[in-house]
Amino acid sequence: MPDFQIPFPDHSIAIVTGGESGIGRMAALKLARAGVPVAFTYLRDQTAADAVAAQIVAEGGRALAVRTDVGKEEDVEALFDAAERELGVVDLLVNAAGLNMSGILLRDMALAQFDHLLKADLYGPFLTCRRFVRVLTRLERAGRIVNISSIHERAPRPGGVDYDVAKGGLAQLTATLALELAPRHIAVNGVAPGMILTPMNQSAMDHPAELKAKEAAIPWGRAGTPEDVANLILFLLSPAADYITGATVTIDGALSLTVALGA
Repeated sequence: MPDFQIPFPDHSIAIVTGGESGIGRMAALKLARAGVPVAFTYLRDQTAADAVAAQIVAEGGRALAVRTDVGKEEDVEALFDAAERELGVVDLLVNAAGLNMSGILLRDMALAQFDHLLKADLYGPFLTCRRFVRVLTRLERAGRIVNISSIHERAPRPGGVDYDVAKGGLAQLTATLALELAPRHIAVNGVAPGMILTPMNQSAMDHPAELKAKEAAIPWGRAGTPEDVANLILFLLSPAADYITGATVTIDGALSLTVALGA
């Protein structure tokens, strides 16, 4: 699939959380190819993060990899400090870092387990959005945020009480911020992927029969790729999406329609 070509303003600087793998990695690569300097976070896999940064630099871009636990306020503040120091004022933000559901039923879930996922999937976007907005408000600058949610923000599953609740909260964070920030021309949108071939779906990727069965349930006939989602992210961050805010765009090959209809 060719890179999605949309020009960005020369002053654009981006932060992408979870940029060492999956959707975040592809979003960081595509932003850099569009000429946008990118700071991205990783938590554990420094080797993967270094490889992403090296690829961006080899392709002529600017990159900064920052180890960040997005659920920790001090880490998020340090991330933005480093990005502003090395690259400039950040006016594009992609919240792609997150954990998958535990599969634990509510009756068996400890509060610490629930809190652990919420810190990554909900508190993290809250903290990054807050710092982002504070800076742009002070400077009277416009900007754009894309929060990566999931079709499970509105399609709950047994064993998904942690993940599905976090993604539902993220959908409301996105909508509320869009209302708050529209007068300042800071756009806030969500992307709700279905089944995407990322490390979160590694089990299916490692077992062809399981993958085939899951893809058979998708009307489009295949799982999505990180590139599918990154192209949508790039559009929502770009000037081409200037009048779009408060939207959550589903990208799932029509899977959620079958869920909603009980198929």
